[in-house]
Amino acid sequence: MPPYSPSLLRSGHLRVSDTHQIYFEQAGKEDGYPVVFLHGGPGAGVDEKCRQFFDPSFYHVVLFDQRGCGKSLPGQGYTEENTTAHLISDMEKLRQHCGVEKWLVFGGSWGSTLALAYAEEHPDRVSGLVLRGIFLGSEEEIGWLYKKGEGKGAHMLYPDEYEKFESAIEEVEEREDIIGAYQKGFTSADADRALRLAKAWSRWEGAVSFLQPSDSLVDEFEVDEFAINFAKIECHYFVNKCFMKEGALLANAEKLQNIPGTIVQGRFDTVCPPRAAFDLHKAWPKSELRIIQNGSHSATEGPMLEALIKATDEFKVVLKKE
Repeated sequence: MPPYSPSLLRSGHLRVSDTHQIYFEQAGKEDGYPVVFLHGGPGAGVDEKCRQFFDPSFYHVVLFDQRGCGKSLPGQGYTEENTTAHLISDMEKLRQHCGVEKWLVFGGSWGSTLALAYAEEHPDRVSGLVLRGIFLGSEEEIGWLYKKGEGKGAHMLYPDEYEKFESAIEEVEEREDIIGAYQKGFTSADADRALRLAKAWSRWEGAVSFLQPSDSLVDEFEVDEFAINFAKIECHYFVNKCFMKEGALLANAEKLQNIPGTIVQGRFDTVCPPRAAFDLHKAWPKSELRIIQNGSHSATEGPMLEALIKATDEFKVVLKKE
């Protein structure tokens, strides 16, 4: 199943506060069914590849860079006035700006977190959810990826890459709180060290995101501008527990009771292991869980890309009935 190539219709900046302007794009069919793409990280931003999941003969695709990253202003991983609640509010302002009443919401990894938080707050604005690599924002999930737990965690699968991530923090005692140590480095006055740490943080996630990683794919995570945006914003959210109460997304899952959804989860996703997807599916009866046996965390590796395109294609039948 080849990827789609929706053409860009327009792009621009939308002022969402006195400080922030979010960059957005509209692509595909002018009068097509609206779908909003939510990128991961937080801090990853959008690019042309983010459109490839959507049939341009049916969908009107809305994409945007969340606060502080991509082409949004201010950039450089700006974290002031940057919380989950702010991003949900931005989505509503963008929906209204684009003249959309309801839309299909598509998101993976952190994008799935934001999609769920948005849908639980504004269920009447969501016609369906297509989610990938579920991340519920829990301390356990954050710890799995970044901390050196006893007998568990991504470091057990990628000890060579974790050693690089850990050793970027020079003071051994600071590694006990590895996320806090990185956050301290990102907010220090030493810009060179902050960039070095940002590259180490970003590389770690890139190294564990693919079932069959290549040097070129992982190297993309170490490009200066991307690394700064990605690492600073992601660390900011994780230090603050994603600005949500522990377990909130599952606790509020009854608000999804009238929303259909497809969960696409890689069996070998080592960033967001399948347990969260399984728990979400159990709490959300109108969801369908599809575990992709040779799938990873990456949305662009073959099996995951095919499964996500299949999911959006199938939703066309549901949305035509509205």
